[in-house]
Amino acid sequence: MEHPNDPLHGVTLETVLSKMVDRYGWETLADRIPIRCFMFDPTIKSSLTFLRKNPWARKKLEDWYVYDAVRKIDG
Repeated sequence: MEHPNDPLHGVTLETVLSKMVDRYGWETLADRIPIRCFMFDPTIKSSLTFLRKNPWARKKLEDWYVYDAVRKIDG
């Protein structure tokens, strides 16, 4: 079954986080989603641990990633 309209299909949380860090940096992530793992000594590993345990934070990051992906396509 294919998911052509789901930009998250087949994309791991680690990929989403890495792309957002590369594109915006930790400071912008912390401004947009103010969680400690983005604000103080941020690492991919610590952030993944937090995001996996806190679905509300994961959803914020994934929603921003999808918005960004759609904006790139339209833009």
